Amino acid sequence: MIRIALTKGRLEKKAIELFEAIGFDCSDLRNKGRRLILPINNQPYEVILAKAADVLTYIEHGVCDIGIVGKDTIMEYGGTFFEMIDLKFGSCQLSLANKVGEDFYAGYNIKRIASKYPNTAKEYFKQKGMDVQVIKIEGSVELAPLVNLSDGIVDIVETGITLKENGLEVIEVIAEVSARFIVNTISLKIHQKEIEELISKIENYLKIKEEVQ
Repeated sequence: MIRIALTKGRLEKKAIELFEAIGFDCSDLRNKGRRLILPINNQPYEVILAKAADVLTYIEHGVCDIGIVGKDTIMEYGGTFFEMIDLKFGSCQLSLANKVGEDFYAGYNIKRIASKYPNTAKEYFKQKGMDVQVIKIEGSVELAPLVNLSDGIVDIVETGITLKENGLEVIEVIAEVSARFIVNTISLKIHQKEIEELISKIENYLKIKEEVQ
């Protein structure tokens, strides 16, 4: 049995749609209740539902063979695994934003950045040659500039509506983000045939979908 670590929430729903599109019976996943380990019926796969960062942990430690996780999580935490496919869903932008009308780069003070992605934020400004103070936020990052905790934020932006409603705007796009199909390095050797077959099915589906669009 090959284990797939699947990020709970938005990516979970899209991944189920993908599995069904390539012919998998995902009825158990659709009706999971409180279960966290579920089979894909009549297939040599079972799914473990986990938070995004935990998906990387399960893959690195060999608990799971395959993972579906956002590129933003990969950028933030890194790890030793193979990134095989851009799945083309869960698309958004990791962006730098601040208050509307304010010049983020004005002045000589050390800028304070609030983010759920402190490592990514530090690396981004390091490449710019800027010394910044990064403050890790777990909840609504948009709040930080409003209460003067930070000069700007680094966060995921989908529609931009939340930013706009809170008087913020994107000033720079750091990276385009989408869901990625990752594989444990040892699993790719042990289960090479099964994993390559799954990759082939997914790539064929994505190719057909792209041609139709």
